[in-house]
Amino acid sequence: MVTRDILRQVRRIEITTRGLVNEVLAGEYNSVFKGRGMSFAEAREYQHGDDIRGIDWNVTARTGSPHVKVFEEERELTLMLVVDVSGSAGFGTRDRLKSELAAELCGVLAFSATRNNDKVGLILFSDGIEKFVPARKGRRHALRILRELLYHRAEGRGTDIEGALEYLARVTKRRAVVFVVSDFNARSYGRALSIAARRHDLNAVRVTDPREDEMPPLGLVEFEDPETGERRLVNTSARGFQERYRAHRAEARGEADRLFRRSRVEVIDVVTGTPYELVLRRFFEQRARRSR
Repeated sequence: MVTRDILRQVRRIEITTRGLVNEVLAGEYNSVFKGRGMSFAEAREYQHGDDIRGIDWNVTARTGSPHVKVFEEERELTLMLVVDVSGSAGFGTRDRLKSELAAELCGVLAFSATRNNDKVGLILFSDGIEKFVPARKGRRHALRILRELLYHRAEGRGTDIEGALEYLARVTKRRAVVFVVSDFNARSYGRALSIAARRHDLNAVRVTDPREDEMPPLGLVEFEDPETGERRLVNTSARGFQERYRAHRAEARGEADRLFRRSRVEVIDVVTGTPYELVLRRFFEQRARRSR
């Protein structure tokens, strides 16, 4: 894809998502994601009813009258997008590829954070770390992240979610809001998921395509695994194949769901060919209700 096409697509996504960000998600985003904690704002004179445990003894001694410390919430957040760019992200049988759906959804999240004056960072991963964009503020930075999502061509083909979460721990020292965007077709990431969920506000965006869960009976078809390159000729019309395929997909999805529940990670399921706006809106509304 040439630079002109990339810029045109970036602009299209910004325009497409602007209404969703401004009208719906911005207020919900602000209400459901909390800041880092409380920071000291000022010392003021003690008033009747103030908690004596808040007395600032240094200021009290210096002024000769009792003063208390006043704290305020640190609103500024860091949003980290940890996005899977492995071989399977390039699959899609509907209106777009999984990678394109992931990029647009990440654009919505990035612009929501920018509208709230929060920082946004990006980690692209396959079977290794492909790209790291440190968190910064501003619309231009959000547009850069969107360009990276659309322009980047992965060097690896596999999926190492564990490695991506371990890298996140090294580059993000303070608590952040993290969205891991992947199809989660991977193994051995449960422990890393639990550790990351304790350190951050961790959320999973599972991006899938309908054909991944339901294989049509097309007779003999040669398949190639996009992450390993392995090829195999399969009779897709055979009852045994259909049963094994459905069982394998159900088992894989069930295992991922168990890991998410165990780590208390919320999941947003988006599917190519299906509008993601309602799913994303429902996620924010449910979190807003719980936070209230």
